[in-house]
Amino acid sequence: MPELDPEVFSSVEPDRLCEIAAKLTSADIPVFERALRAIDERDLAWLGFKIVLDPAVAVTNVDNEVTKKFGDKGSANGDSFIFFANDAKEIVCAHEYSGRDLMQMKDVTRGPAMHNEQFDGLIWQATPLFEAKRVWLLGASHVACEVAQLATHLGFLVTVADYDPAFLNEERFPGVQRILFESGNFDDLQKYAADPADYVRVLTRGHMYDPQSCAWGVACNTHYVGMMGCKGKNETVHDLVIGLGATEEGWAHIKRPIGLKFGAKTTDELAVSIVAELIDVRYKENYSEAARVQHKSHLD
Repeated sequence: MPELDPEVFSSVEPDRLCEIAAKLTSADIPVFERALRAIDERDLAWLGFKIVLDPAVAVTNVDNEVTKKFGDKGSANGDSFIFFANDAKEIVCAHEYSGRDLMQMKDVTRGPAMHNEQFDGLIWQATPLFEAKRVWLLGASHVACEVAQLATHLGFLVTVADYDPAFLNEERFPGVQRILFESGNFDDLQKYAADPADYVRVLTRGHMYDPQSCAWGVACNTHYVGMMGCKGKNETVHDLVIGLGATEEGWAHIKRPIGLKFGAKTTDELAVSIVAELIDVRYKENYSEAARVQHKSHLD
């Protein structure tokens, strides 16, 4: 079972969550049954929470002239509750809800969106019922520091690997998994295996261990392998990667250079472009082309 995102609960008072738990009845069983099925089916689904801060305000605070109208009533009532939602906008909830409640329950599938806290008196939050994507950062460079921080904030599970404790330590990489090689180089990388669903980002300092890192990512058959570097360096790395046993097909699988192109130059800007591409890769993996077209049409 995937871990519930602790950030979902960090902004909610424990008493509020205990209040919801204390009010659970047999009527709420279908919510959890549907959630368990979604986990088994690897569905893009969420367990959601309606958190009422002020019951009177939650009910009476209605839409204004800017927002789309969902009726003349705010929330259906001043009760907190739990619900199920998935990307197909299926909602399972044992409690009464208004048109606006329904809109906000569907909106939790977008993560912490502006609509979740749009109206006074209540907030809507959720935790995903599917595994977060793991990103391997091979090399504890400064770019990797920035990427690790951004990627963690955006819901990725991050693993950083390097051989030098002066670069790979808790101060530079807090809150992520750290793998410190004892070999004094990247030879120990072969002792580990990535899951085929993982993403690999090659960011070794000075590019010295890019060939080993790329060959490892290809050998693990990971969903995504990306390497930073210019065209000239890539040609040199190509020969070394092939020499390590990778095929031309495996080399073609490596995205080079990594990052979305929008004029990023500085280390921090490059980190933004790299993580932006991570988001794009995850989005395209999670959502069908038809779903992406529909999503884009809603934004136009």
